[in-house]
Amino acid sequence: MRQAVAATGYAPNRAARSLVTRRAEIIALIVSGAGDDSETEQNAFASRVFADPFFGRVVSGVIAYLRPRSMHPVLMFAETAEAREQAVGFLRQGSADGALIVSTHAEDPLPALMTGAGLPAVLFARPPGDVPISYVDLAHYDGAQLAADHLLARGCRRLVTIAGPQDVASGHDRLAGFRDAVARHGVPCPPVAEADFTFRGGARAMTALLADHPDLDGVFAANDLLAQGACQALRDHGRRVPDEVAVVGFDDSTAAVSCDPPLTTVRQPVEDMAAEMARLLQERIEHQDRPVASVIFTPELVVRESA
Repeated sequence: MRQAVAATGYAPNRAARSLVTRRAEIIALIVSGAGDDSETEQNAFASRVFADPFFGRVVSGVIAYLRPRSMHPVLMFAETAEAREQAVGFLRQGSADGALIVSTHAEDPLPALMTGAGLPAVLFARPPGDVPISYVDLAHYDGAQLAADHLLARGCRRLVTIAGPQDVASGHDRLAGFRDAVARHGVPCPPVAEADFTFRGGARAMTALLADHPDLDGVFAANDLLAQGACQALRDHGRRVPDEVAVVGFDDSTAAVSCDPPLTTVRQPVEDMAAEMARLLQERIEHQDRPVASVIFTPELVVRESA
C-alpha cells in the first residue's frame, strides 16, 4: 500500500478531510495582552514578544507536539479589544479547532472571552480569578525558594531581589517564595526593586539597589533577562560576579547561557509545558465534555558560574 502511494504521488486532500472530520487541523497560538489600540503600542507589543527567549521556547514545544499529529499552529496577537474579537471570531467560524493562549497581563480578558463563547482553549499560566479554563503552570513559589536556599548556602546574607511585575502571577509568586525562604533563615524583608521582565529593566533595578545597598552580596532576579541585566550593571559598577556578588536567575533560557558569567538559574521546562498545553487542548477538542484540568510542573535549580 505504501509503495502504491509513493508511486502515484498521492497526497490526502486536506479540504475534503476537513469536511469529514469537521476540523481545520489548525491551532491558534495566541499571544495576548491588555495594551492600548495605538499602532505604536501594537508594534511595541510584537517587538517585546519576539525579543523574549521565553516565547521561542513556547513555539518550539507547541510545534514539537503538533507536527507529528498533522496539526499546524497559526500565530495571532491579541493585545487590543479589536484583536481579541478577531481571535474569538477566527475560532467561531471554524478557521481553527482551538486556542493556546500565552497571556502577558493579569487582567487579560481573552481567557474569559474564549470560555464564555464555549471555544476549546488552554492557557499557559494560572488564569485570573475563577475563569474555568485548563492550564499549565510552574510551581514558581517553590522555584524561588530553591534560588534563596542556594544563595544562603553560599554564605550570602545581604540579599536583594529584582522582582517581576506584581500584577503577573508568576512575578508575584516568585517574590513571595523568595521572601518566605530567606525569612525562615533570619533574613526578613530583603530589599526589592520591581522591573519588567527585560534586560534593561534588570540593569536599571540593579543600579538602584546598588545605590541604596552597596554592601549587597546576593541577588535573585525573577527571570534570566533581569539577571543578565543585573550582571551587566554589577560589572559597570566594578563588582565581580560571583566573587563579590552571587546572582541567580529564573527560567534557564538562552539568556542564562549567553550571560557573562553563565547564570545559575531555576529551570522552567517551557518546551515540555508548551507541549503539555497542546496535549490538553487536543483532548479538549476531541472530548469537549471533559472537565477543565491543570498541570503544574516542578522547577529545578541549574548551577553555573554566577552563583
